[in-house]
Amino acid sequence: MANVVVVGSQWGDEGKGKIVDWLSERADVVVRFQGGHNAGHTLVIDGKVYKLSLLPSGVVRESKLSIIGNGVVFDPHAFVAELEKLRGQGVEVTPDRLKIAENTALILSLHGELDRMREANAAKGTKIGTTGRGIGPAYEDRVGRRAIRVMDLADPDTLPAKIDRLLAHHNPLRRGLGESELDPKAVLEELTSVADKVLPYMDRVWKVLDDRRRAGERILFEGAQGTLLDIDHGTYPFVTSSNTVAGQAAAGSGVGPGAIDYVLGITKAYTTRVGEGPFPTEQQNEIGEFLGTRGHEFGVVTGRKRRCGWFDAVLVRQAVAVNGIKGIALTKLDVLDGLDEIKVCVGYLLDGEVIDYLPASQGAQARVEPVYETLEGWKGTTAGARSWNDLPAQAVKYVRYIEELIGAPVALLSTSPERDDTILVTDPFQD
Repeated sequence: MANVVVVGSQWGDEGKGKIVDWLSERADVVVRFQGGHNAGHTLVIDGKVYKLSLLPSGVVRESKLSIIGNGVVFDPHAFVAELEKLRGQGVEVTPDRLKIAENTALILSLHGELDRMREANAAKGTKIGTTGRGIGPAYEDRVGRRAIRVMDLADPDTLPAKIDRLLAHHNPLRRGLGESELDPKAVLEELTSVADKVLPYMDRVWKVLDDRRRAGERILFEGAQGTLLDIDHGTYPFVTSSNTVAGQAAAGSGVGPGAIDYVLGITKAYTTRVGEGPFPTEQQNEIGEFLGTRGHEFGVVTGRKRRCGWFDAVLVRQAVAVNGIKGIALTKLDVLDGLDEIKVCVGYLLDGEVIDYLPASQGAQARVEPVYETLEGWKGTTAGARSWNDLPAQAVKYVRYIEELIGAPVALLSTSPERDDTILVTDPFQD
């Protein structure tokens, strides 16, 4: 039995929610290992829609154990709100079904305030396009060794000193931005008011996972965002504040890398991104509008309209290498139904030279121009297909060409938001 890591191979929004839910039925444990409540997953189960931001996708299934790992930054207020929202949909998430790593860093209201103040004060052309939910500042405090963690809520006597250390950093920042300083008592009250709602879920996650792994249970590691938003390997500085690649699954949950058997890269049949930053294949024209409208390309968390463009094989091929992706789950193929022709980016032109990778330099990323191959489209429909025989011949040709370009096979093919509209080629848990 294999343990599987699911990562986005583009800029996020690849349709991970459906695929993770589809896989979670086969898993025993589902783990979130990075990010925060800036990531959105939409699950459609028996016609019922669940929109999750912080909680692992497994929480909607009673028989699964869900885990929030130490690589996540955890907003306790968003957590409580999400539990209440699910309760209103008939899903009761108990401490037996959900564990939060005791060493997970907290997102406080001051982090969200700082995030939004920085974006508001950023000079033109320097905005990152964050969600304003405090993810970046919380990770900064974690790395700066001044974060307040979940375990600290269980030891209230130590909180005043920890808050003083935290505000010794934040209050000068606020003064510099022309904002009033924070009162330590207000921060303490914020923490103590939510402690009893969070602490029942706290556990030694590394031990839980080790016990489950030794018992032979299947573990599904669920990433947020996408490879091109990784703090090291993405389009820096227009990235998120954590490592989104598959290697983070081990560090962000407390298992050894040897516990990971299969990496599945979720890959959209075209390309989208939200926020600022380079996007070589972006189509600011009728094609971009067509993809956005047909694909319902709006952010789950923010509702922001996604930028849309042709499939970029250069980026995905690089993501395959960086993550060690064994197979991809190709999503939203049906969005391309009816196009006369479909373009695929097979390389970049940079300063007169054709290259087959995304350069690390921000300046070079802004200058690359896509080199396209044009394929014939198809008039038939792929929507709802559940076998290769249901697909138009040109659609199959498109999928095979993508496999060739990126150097990874299609393990799953998704043909609609419904979880059963999935063509299984390789079961990652049986690899």
